Amino acid sequence: MTFTEEINRRRTFGIISHPDAGKTTLTEKLLLFGGAIQEAGAVKNNKIKKAATSDFMEIERQRGISVATSVLAFEYNGYKINILDTPGHKDFAEDTFRTLTAVDSVIVVIDVAKGVEEQTEKLVEVCRMRKIPMIVFINKMDREGKDAFDLLDEIEQKLGLTVTPLSFPIGMGYDFKGIYNIWEQNVNLFSGDSRKDIEETIEISDINTPELDKLIGEKSANTLRDELELVEGVYPKFDQQTYLDAQLQPVFFGSALNNFGVRELLDCFVAIAPKPKPKYSEERLVEPKEDKFSGFVFKIHANMDPNHRDRLAFVKIVSGMFKRNTPYLHVRHGKNFKFSSPNAFFAEKKEIVDISYPGDIVGLHDTGNFKIGDTLTEGEEIHYKGIPSFSPEHFRYINNADPLKAKQLFKGIDQLMDEGVAQLFTLELNGRKVIGTVGALQYEVIQYRLEHEYGAKCSYENLNVHKACWIETDNEKSEEYLEFIRVKQRFLAKDKQNQLVFLADSAFSLQMTQQKYPNIKFHFTSEFK
Repeated sequence: MTFTEEINRRRTFGIISHPDAGKTTLTEKLLLFGGAIQEAGAVKNNKIKKAATSDFMEIERQRGISVATSVLAFEYNGYKINILDTPGHKDFAEDTFRTLTAVDSVIVVIDVAKGVEEQTEKLVEVCRMRKIPMIVFINKMDREGKDAFDLLDEIEQKLGLTVTPLSFPIGMGYDFKGIYNIWEQNVNLFSGDSRKDIEETIEISDINTPELDKLIGEKSANTLRDELELVEGVYPKFDQQTYLDAQLQPVFFGSALNNFGVRELLDCFVAIAPKPKPKYSEERLVEPKEDKFSGFVFKIHANMDPNHRDRLAFVKIVSGMFKRNTPYLHVRHGKNFKFSSPNAFFAEKKEIVDISYPGDIVGLHDTGNFKIGDTLTEGEEIHYKGIPSFSPEHFRYINNADPLKAKQLFKGIDQLMDEGVAQLFTLELNGRKVIGTVGALQYEVIQYRLEHEYGAKCSYENLNVHKACWIETDNEKSEEYLEFIRVKQRFLAKDKQNQLVFLADSAFSLQMTQQKYPNIKFHFTSEFK
C-alpha cells in the first residue's frame, strides 16, 4: 500500500460521555466487531470475572470506572481504527481534555434515560471549540427512557449541536422492536437475546411495503412511518462535508450492552469519518502527507506493567512515517533519541511495530525524558500547541507515612506528576510538598498507586487554598515584586518546572493582592514551556 493509502485508511477517534453512559461497553463492542476480541467482558456482569478489556488499572476494576485513557487499535473492513477511550468521571477531565488534542473525530455517548448530563456538556464544548467532527450514539434503547424526538431536541439545545438522525428506534424499553437504519435503508430487528451476537438485518428500501407490518406489527409500522416522515421534514439532510466541518452531527440509536446498533454505527463511521488531519504548530500548519516525521506526546503512563516499572509516553503521529530504531529529535531537549521497541496497543496486549503512519498512536518506553506536550521530529524545530495545564481545585499536603520509604515516595510522586495525574507544589517557606488536583478522587488514585506500584505509603492533610496562580513579572528587581515576595512568602511555592506560584487562600485575598501589585501578572493556566 502506498503512503497516501495508508493515511486514508486510518480513523483515529475518542469516545466521550458522562460516567455510566456506556462508553467502555461501546468500546468493547467495537472491538468485538473488529474481531479483536472473542467475547465482550460483560462489563456489568459479575458472574464473568473478566473486566472490560480497556480498563487495565486495578483501581478501575474495583470501582468499575475508567480513570486513565486507554488506546486501542484494530482493523475493520480494510480500515485501521484507533480508539481512545477516555475517562468520563469529572475528576479526570484533564486527562480527557489532553486526549482530545490527539483525535480527529469523536463519538459522544448519551444515556437514553438520563439524556444530556453535565460532563457531556463540558466535553462537547471543548470539541466545538476545536471544531472536532462528532457522531452521537444514544445508548441503552432496550430500557425505558426519554422519547427520541425529546432527546434530539435536548441535544440541540443543551449541546448547541445541529443533529440529523441516521437511524431511528422502533419503540423503546419493553416495546423496543429494533432500529430502522436511515443511512442504509434497512431494518434491524431486536430479539433481546444477547447470546446471539449479531442480529440479521432485513433490507427495506421502501418503508410503505406491507412486509414491514409483518415484521414489526401494524401499529409499530405505522408509528415508524409517521416518525420517519417527521424526521425528514424537521432535520437537515446528511451532508458529509458539513459533518467534517463540525457543523452537523449524525445521530445513531442502539444498545451497546446487547450489541445492538453498533455495527450500523461502525459501518457509517468508517465511511464518513475524517482521515488524519493537519495540525497547527506554533510555527506552521503540518500536513499528514509530508515526508518528514513529526508527532507529540499527549499522555504519559507509568507502570503499565507492574513487574517492569516502565513508563510509556503516548505519541500521536501527525506527519510522515515513524520508523523503529531511527534517531528523532526531541525538540525541548535538543537531543536525538532512538526507540528500539515502539508499541502499538490493544488494551493490555502490546505489539512492537516497525512502521507507524499519521493518525496512529505509538507508545515509547521512557526513562524520564518526556513531558506532556513534547514534540518529536526528524530535525525541524516545531512545537505543537494546545495542551494546557489547569489551575487545580483541591489542595492537600502530602506526608510520608513510612519514614523508611522516603526515596520510593519521592520517586513515585515525581513519576505520577509527569503523567499529569496532578500537580506538585513545593512551599518556599519550609519545603513542604503540596499536591493539587482537579478532582478529589485523584487523591485516592495517587495513594493507591504509590502503595501498589512504588511500595510507599502517604497521608494527606487539608490545606486551605482557593486558587493557584502562576506569577509573571517583567522586572524581578522592582520594589513592587520584592515586596510581594516578602509579604506573601508563606503563600508562595514552586511548581515542577520551577515556576513561581502564588497559592491564594480565598477569592477575596486574591483580588486584593492583584489590586495591590498591578504590575505582576497572575495566570490560571501554566502553558508548558
